[in-house]
Amino acid sequence: MTTKSNPETRDRHEAVTNPTYDSGQVIDEGEAMTDVEMLRPLHYRSVFISDTHLGFSGAQAEFLLDFLQSIECETLYLVGDILDIWEMRRRRFNWPDSHNAVVQNILERARRGTRVIYIPGNHDEMMRDYAGMSIEGVSIQLRATHECADGRRLLVLHGDEFDTVVQYSRLVALLGSRMYALLIRANHWVNRVRQFFNRPYWSLAAHLKQRTKNVMRYIANYEEALIHEAQEAGVDGLVCGHIHHAEIVDQRGVLYCNDGDWVESCTALVESYNGHLSLLRWSDVRETLSTASSKAGEEQVA
Repeated sequence: MTTKSNPETRDRHEAVTNPTYDSGQVIDEGEAMTDVEMLRPLHYRSVFISDTHLGFSGAQAEFLLDFLQSIECETLYLVGDILDIWEMRRRRFNWPDSHNAVVQNILERARRGTRVIYIPGNHDEMMRDYAGMSIEGVSIQLRATHECADGRRLLVLHGDEFDTVVQYSRLVALLGSRMYALLIRANHWVNRVRQFFNRPYWSLAAHLKQRTKNVMRYIANYEEALIHEAQEAGVDGLVCGHIHHAEIVDQRGVLYCNDGDWVESCTALVESYNGHLSLLRWSDVRETLSTASSKAGEEQVA
């Protein structure tokens, strides 16, 4: 049975942790952010991304590359399913230049001193064989414990081991993955039409998820299992991915953070230098940055 959090606590928490923009700087509450502060690069103490599914045609690699080129951070967590080895094995090897550019960006960060931690998921599970090793400066771990700037400790793991479908029926999981791939391809064409009419990016898959009771029940059960694991580990919260559903919620004193994905929602979890955690939906942030940059340019001309 899933234990629901207090609605008032949940709403208050999300109002704080899910802004469209977080500068990563220590700013007094209520202080307005200037246009200059909103220009790139965005600086964060830590960044968490997962489910990029590089090697899958539905991966939003160009969007992800734009995000990576727009941020600086001390620690970058790759929280599983960074590579979609399932898809690459099933179909002819698909590795576009944009996917390679993302990998090169990450490796370059590691070379420049960014702490990069890679926690493989189920789609890139073969990388788990290299747990405990460092490859090109990227530390591969099965799970990690992250300490925030404010002292909170977060368990970091992909989360597929708490998905009963993945654990107990690999065939069903593979079939589900193929159906999901078809849905994502349909989503691609929907957004091509929306782009033609100058409409913002929209996720068909996320839209269907939110309106399907069984899916929402599955998400709630998944969250409950991970919250229990965090309690058993004696930490303050956790960061995971896997289900492509970005969320930050406090349940029974445990902070549950899912950093989302880069197939549907294009989201990341970021930590500011004072330990504040927030979700960035890159389509929203990029529009904000573009507007701020245009205003700054107009002011300079004036």
